[in-house]
Amino acid sequence: MNNDYSRAIPETWRDISAIFAALGDEHRQRILLTFEAGERLNVGQIAEVSTLARSTVSHHLKVLREAGVLVSEREGKEIYFQVNKAFLQEAFAKVSAYLDAYL
Repeated sequence: MNNDYSRAIPETWRDISAIFAALGDEHRQRILLTFEAGERLNVGQIAEVSTLARSTVSHHLKVLREAGVLVSEREGKEIYFQVNKAFLQEAFAKVSAYLDAYL
């Protein structure tokens, strides 16, 4: 057992914490699962298939974007979101490397 519980979280894990915090909410998990491979969706499209109000969907999308789970791109008046696949793969590879090395 490592007795140094108070040690700092490694810098390489900071993004992982943000991802897990963002995905800790069931609605954000459902929003993530709404995307198909390579698909871009806007707030309205997600709100249509959701039980949430458009403003609530917008809030959840902001949290996912700020955590790096989604990336966004503006086209005219609409903002389209897409899963940040490379970022997530890199973050989860860090978790996997930890599991391989220490557990």
